[in-house]
Amino acid sequence: MKKIVFLLVAGLSFGVSHSQEVSDAVRYAQDNLTGTARFRAMGGAFGAVGGDLSSLSVNPAGSAIFANNQTGVTLSNQSIKNNSNYFGTHTSDDKNSFLLNQAGAVFVFHDRNPNSNWTKIAIGASYENTNNFDNNNFSAGTNPTKSIDGYFLAYANKSNNGGPVPQSFVGLGNNESIGDLYDFLGTNLPNKQYPNLTGYSAQQAMLGYQGFIINTVNINDPNSAYNTNVRAGGNYYQENEVYETGYNSKVSFNIATSYKDRLYLGANLNVHVTDYRRTSSFYERNGNPLVAGETISSLRFNNEQYTYGNGFSFQLGAIAKVTESFRLGLAYESNTWYELYDEISQSLYTTRQAAGGQPIDKPVNPNVVNVYEPYTLQTPGKTTFSAAYVFGKSGLISVDYAIKDYGNTKYKPTSDQGFRGLNNQISDELTSTGELRVGAEYKIKQLSLRGGYRFEGSPYKDGTTIGDLTSYSGGLGYNFGTTKVDLAYSYLERKSNQGFFAQGFTDGANISSKLNNVSLTLLFEL
Repeated sequence: MKKIVFLLVAGLSFGVSHSQEVSDAVRYAQDNLTGTARFRAMGGAFGAVGGDLSSLSVNPAGSAIFANNQTGVTLSNQSIKNNSNYFGTHTSDDKNSFLLNQAGAVFVFHDRNPNSNWTKIAIGASYENTNNFDNNNFSAGTNPTKSIDGYFLAYANKSNNGGPVPQSFVGLGNNESIGDLYDFLGTNLPNKQYPNLTGYSAQQAMLGYQGFIINTVNINDPNSAYNTNVRAGGNYYQENEVYETGYNSKVSFNIATSYKDRLYLGANLNVHVTDYRRTSSFYERNGNPLVAGETISSLRFNNEQYTYGNGFSFQLGAIAKVTESFRLGLAYESNTWYELYDEISQSLYTTRQAAGGQPIDKPVNPNVVNVYEPYTLQTPGKTTFSAAYVFGKSGLISVDYAIKDYGNTKYKPTSDQGFRGLNNQISDELTSTGELRVGAEYKIKQLSLRGGYRFEGSPYKDGTTIGDLTSYSGGLGYNFGTTKVDLAYSYLERKSNQGFFAQGFTDGANISSKLNNVSLTLLFEL
């Protein structure tokens, strides 16, 4: 049973940040293309179309396009494959998941008064899994220059006002266990004496020291710098395994109205829920020859993260019928304000070996779960411009273009020194990006044929940490009258190169991700 440590703030001047990274902010700021099968088949280009349960997620005015009450449910099967290239070694891993993707209903109330220009009011509610985090990734290869010792050195040497972590925080006292020390650091730092030394930073230094990966330069100096015990020279065989599960979901409450059946206005109030688990295991084997002294011959560093919480946002939208066939749409989605909670546990297992000696295993397992104070993450808003041309009852073509500035993502409270630095890093690394969606539909009596295309630019200024997204989709639907069945297939690909760790050891693999999704929707007119 793991010991649970609640890391509470001792005063207003002390921080609550620990190990958040830019990649965490991007994870919760991004939405995948989800929703009904018709919506997915047409690339999500519904900002000026409306009349679909998922169109409300783009433009809340879309519910006023409905002529009758409608309810529906969508099931999806998602398969993602990640191909990794780490210093010339190619590996792959995949993950398959089945989920309830969307469910909702819209109720339309017509105004029978012939003197009223407001012809109807629509009220709707919907649930969508806006991002499915289920994913497996395995990378392996031989790094010619860098060891993970840089990760532990980075925390040990630059954590206390820019200086080293005191030796008293990495060495064990009399009758003190690894778990006791890990607990103490997480519970008592930062404090008045060490206002800039977070418990998480000190814990990383302690893990590296207790695992003999790093050592003090001068044992008689309580504030000594640290150096590495890892034999230099390159040829570090490394493996990185990452297993992710969870979701972002959104429940939307919608209201919309129609003015003369020419102008449609709507609004959404959204409640967001996130539940994310990440388990990572990094392995390193040192292939450098040892002729004297001792070195770390192998190690395994395990991290488990659980993040959960909820948030809210709102949306406003309008659709105008310029002519009977041509429509324009404009929608705004506000920032999403999340309140998030983090739980983190870690363990380290090392093997050290002296020249001509036997290997010595050293487990450093605190058996502790850090439970941190809640914090706020503000993800960026989005503006969507839309146009559609409807060919009577034969079909339509639709185009959406959305703008989102990822650089406006913020961790709060901004009074926290760690969050201020992270927010500056976000502003420096992330950028505004555009998303293009194009969809088309052609009807042959009761049968509908659909196709779509989606492109989204990288949220990173370097364009490589997470690359551009390209997606193609298609599908068909059949109208039985009061019942409709829709089927869609979508393919998405994206490249990335995210470091295995955020500092000290930032090497990472080139990942090519390919996602296939099949969705089935059942719709009923009431």
